[in-house]
Amino acid sequence: MSLTWSAKDHKSYTNPPAVTGLKRPRNDTGNKVTVVLGAQWGDEGKGKVVDLLATEADLVCRCQGGNNAGHTVVVDGKEYDFHLLPSGIINSKSISLIGNGVVIHLPGLFEEGDKNEKKGLKGWDKRLIVSDRAHLVFDFHQVVDGLQETQRQAQEGKNIGTTKKGIGPTYSSKASRTGLRVCDLLVAFQHPRTNTELTLSILPFDGCHYCQQQSTFLFSRFMQEYGERLRPMVRDGVYYMYEALHGPPKKILVEGANAALLDIDFGTYPFVTSSNCTVGGACTGLGIPPVNIGDVFGVSKAYTTRVGIGAFPTEQLNAVGELLQTRGHEVGVTTGRKRRCGWLDLVILKYAHMINGFTAIALTKLDILDVLDEIKVGVAYKLNGKRIPHFPANMEVLHKVEVEYETFPGWKTDTSAARKWNDLPAKAQNYIRFIENHIGVPIKWVGVGKSRECMIQMF
Repeated sequence: MSLTWSAKDHKSYTNPPAVTGLKRPRNDTGNKVTVVLGAQWGDEGKGKVVDLLATEADLVCRCQGGNNAGHTVVVDGKEYDFHLLPSGIINSKSISLIGNGVVIHLPGLFEEGDKNEKKGLKGWDKRLIVSDRAHLVFDFHQVVDGLQETQRQAQEGKNIGTTKKGIGPTYSSKASRTGLRVCDLLVAFQHPRTNTELTLSILPFDGCHYCQQQSTFLFSRFMQEYGERLRPMVRDGVYYMYEALHGPPKKILVEGANAALLDIDFGTYPFVTSSNCTVGGACTGLGIPPVNIGDVFGVSKAYTTRVGIGAFPTEQLNAVGELLQTRGHEVGVTTGRKRRCGWLDLVILKYAHMINGFTAIALTKLDILDVLDEIKVGVAYKLNGKRIPHFPANMEVLHKVEVEYETFPGWKTDTSAARKWNDLPAKAQNYIRFIENHIGVPIKWVGVGKSRECMIQMF
């Protein structure tokens, strides 16, 4: 065997013979996807931003979470509440997709659809697609969720503050490979003999005959009540997304639930949700390659709120917090709990931008600040008197930080009628520009009211 490199070898290396039977890969990567994500602790008004973009979208997708999330959309004076349905379902010309990363409580899904149908949402079930890989939330998951919260309260004196919708236990079943997916439900519907085998596979109750009987009964009820109604909506979600990305030009929108500071990896753990609600969740929850991610829009209120327990450095437990709560009608869509309120925290917005790479931000509910004499913005955290450049992972540390504020004069003017940038008072414009410059991301929309028309588009 010769070890000498010859000119003949070089020629054959640089001009390899043609391979037959293979298609040459396309140079383009397909349609780009626009992603809308929460940049705080949720409840930022993502539904309104999605609704605005969905008017021109061909496909609107949910990629993670379950009916623990809540989006409110106001159109023509009618208020729609969405928990599992993508907010884009309002657009009768677009298709809505619930992706594989979502966990679905079927009774909740159909109850939500029927409730909104009575408000005027017609034909929603004809334009909804459900991924066959999405996991199912059963009633016993919700029972377990409630029991776990009660146990935490009894043992540790504090709970996580979950919605008790069974989301965490369902993701636990998924991670432990004992969950049931939509495709399993349809197989059992077509082949009833597999019913018992499937239900026993998800039971965490070893040796409990009564629990096995109850779970088998519940699964049978799911099949009877929801299997037939669900079946026309089910598709192979991965293939459907691939066709959407690589077919004719389409405007595709991904609607994130929850928010960056509730992400299971990057949020204020353990007071977080059970899924990835940052931009990576759009890829894993729908089967989208990263190369197909286009614009990533973050949504933030002009102040900060959070529901439930956990550190909240800029929280105002005073008259300001009460005013924000009252004027902003800060009550959870899903839970009905009052939201905790405080000044805008630019530390968490910069942190959310680090993770998500926002191309622009929507700043909502600016009008809630209209009556304030002065407005503060958190710009940095201090620990032991020194600024820290990062967002702390440890909650004990986060509870100890001191917030450094910038103070702005209030504009004391009603902004709810503003429809373009020049309609806003100069002091409100200065407030917006400061936020934009501090986090290094342009603000594309400013919200000054609940309805679709109350969004000022900057560019």
